[in-house]
Amino acid sequence: MVVFLHSGDYDRVHQGLSIAAAAVASGRKAEVYLFWWALERFLKDALDEPDFAGRDDINDRFESRGMPTLRVLLEHLKDSGLCTLAGCTGSLGALGEEAAAGQSGIEVWLGWSAILQRTAGVTDRFYL
Repeated sequence: MVVFLHSGDYDRVHQGLSIAAAAVASGRKAEVYLFWWALERFLKDALDEPDFAGRDDINDRFESRGMPTLRVLLEHLKDSGLCTLAGCTGSLGALGEEAAAGQSGIEVWLGWSAILQRTAGVTDRFYL
């Protein structure tokens, strides 16, 4: 199962990591690929506080119901041993964040040619 995360919006990143968490919980392998604004969120380590722009009601409800943060979902994925978190080298270069790459926790850095090879034939793909 593959998740391609382009948007850095909290809800989209949360949904993508939740999909991957559901996959690993059922014993399936998952790969999460980070591009542009999703990649930027990880590089800036903005994984703890829900930030639904203009929706304080959702922010409060999210926390009061004990919903997992992005960091908690990510830790679950890493602990499973079934998920690979990959960053796009092109997006990294466009963002000018090369210095942050080594401390991001992203396990694999790939360009589109390698991404296409790794994901060839995968039928369960999610784009967010």
